[in-house]
Amino acid sequence: MDIYSSKLSPAVDYGAGSFLLLIAILSIVGNLLVLFMAYKRSSQMKPTELLSVNLAVTDLGAAVSMYPLSVASSWNHSWLGGDATCIYYGWMGFFFGVASVATLTIMAIVRFSASRTLQSQSEKINKRTVQMLLAGTWLYAFLWAIFPLIGWGMYGPEPFGLSCTLAWAEMKEHSPSFVISMFTMNLAIPAIIIVCCYFGITLQLHFSYKSLQNVIIIQKKVKMQRRLMLIAILISAGFIGCWTPYGIVSLWSIYSTSPITPFVSMLPCLFAKTSTVYNPLIYYTFSKSFKKEVNQFLKACNKAQASHGSKSNNLTENKIYMVCEETTVKEELQMEQLVEKH
Repeated sequence: MDIYSSKLSPAVDYGAGSFLLLIAILSIVGNLLVLFMAYKRSSQMKPTELLSVNLAVTDLGAAVSMYPLSVASSWNHSWLGGDATCIYYGWMGFFFGVASVATLTIMAIVRFSASRTLQSQSEKINKRTVQMLLAGTWLYAFLWAIFPLIGWGMYGPEPFGLSCTLAWAEMKEHSPSFVISMFTMNLAIPAIIIVCCYFGITLQLHFSYKSLQNVIIIQKKVKMQRRLMLIAILISAGFIGCWTPYGIVSLWSIYSTSPITPFVSMLPCLFAKTSTVYNPLIYYTFSKSFKKEVNQFLKACNKAQASHGSKSNNLTENKIYMVCEETTVKEELQMEQLVEKH
């Protein structure tokens, strides 16, 4: 049987393709919106905000470079392009996946560092440091994605035939050290670091709040740190949660003697691809400043469309980033920006 032909029924193929198309649209629109909002306030952007921008880039990159090919292959009932596109697809998936994990790990470390210097205005992470860290994440991801191309590990089709990734079953015999190293360096260690950092942040905020109950500004900063920490935790937990079932099935395919059915192998693969969607939703739900900016942008677009491009209603004149007149919201937005400077 052709390794690139679908092992699923036509109905399942069409359903999987439609699901991936929806995920692709949501991911591209959502992450483009995050990047556009960041671009509009690039002159005011804090160094640590580059981490969120980088995360949006990894998600957008995966959605643009991978999902269209997967959708087309699903509706074609067989993988399009053969070995060349399979290696390309597997490389892109591994590259952007490792870059996302590395970014989330750095985000946790930076957030932990910020919680330790909550009362200090002098100890801040600067833009150059963040840029160097991000450059390191891309180099790290690039090296890991290159290894299978030079003989340590390999790329191949998924058991259901409509997607490509690391060839887990084949690597059991040819590159067992790669499997162990990959799971250790790109799943186990990052997960431990992320959990430890956010546990440490929780303790830091708890003790800071108890010891500074009479200092109103510090109390507000602690509360804002809690909100920012919640966003970061949800992003990290979402990514790990989306990819854990896929990791379990992959390990099962390596070490289990009983084969996994194509349909079962497809489900965690589709679930893992939703990891590129939820970050913009988390920002919109839990970040008041981001939600405010998006709502004003959408209102500006509606007004511009209604007036057929009138200058009085364009994006610049509407001032997406103007301060809200309501005092409570204004204070919260200013406080969020203050905390993000750390």
